[in-house]
Amino acid sequence: MGNCGELCNFDLQTEINVKRTMRFIGTIPAKADNKGRVFMPAIFRRALLEERTSTADLRLIMRKDIFEDCLVIYPEEEWYRRLDQLRERLGVWNRREQAVMRKYLTDAEWVTLDNNGRMLIPKRYMQMAGIEADVTFVGMDSTIEIWSTPRLAHHTDNNDFALSIEELMNPANNQTSHHD
Repeated sequence: MGNCGELCNFDLQTEINVKRTMRFIGTIPAKADNKGRVFMPAIFRRALLEERTSTADLRLIMRKDIFEDCLVIYPEEEWYRRLDQLRERLGVWNRREQAVMRKYLTDAEWVTLDNNGRMLIPKRYMQMAGIEADVTFVGMDSTIEIWSTPRLAHHTDNNDFALSIEELMNPANNQTSHHD
């Protein structure tokens, strides 16, 4: 890094080769039919299909969220990135850690979009997340959550959110940085 006023040098080729990560934001209501089929919101579908020619080569993984009563959709690249992070922390010869890996993997399932942009939410996942008909898709940066709309409404508390943001982002409250 240079002093103020100096030109910054950077490698243009490095900038070009950096792969853009999918980013999902927003909340979008939808309805699941009695078979558990639901349309993936168009804005999310476009982001997922950005580098693909059809839904046939789109690979998604669904699992119940670890902390909340919702489902999480992972694009394949994000799924493997997180799986690699978990694997790096777990010992192959540790029974408890292998149980964690087993639970993480057995609670996951491949899902696909049909040509109309619909996906099937398996019954067991609908039960885990309390989904009946009204669902809300929530963009969570590199993943997409699917909530039962009534559960999400009950879960959202703006006062808790404001306090959490204040605690995390206010330097006076944060003597040690958690995320540099």
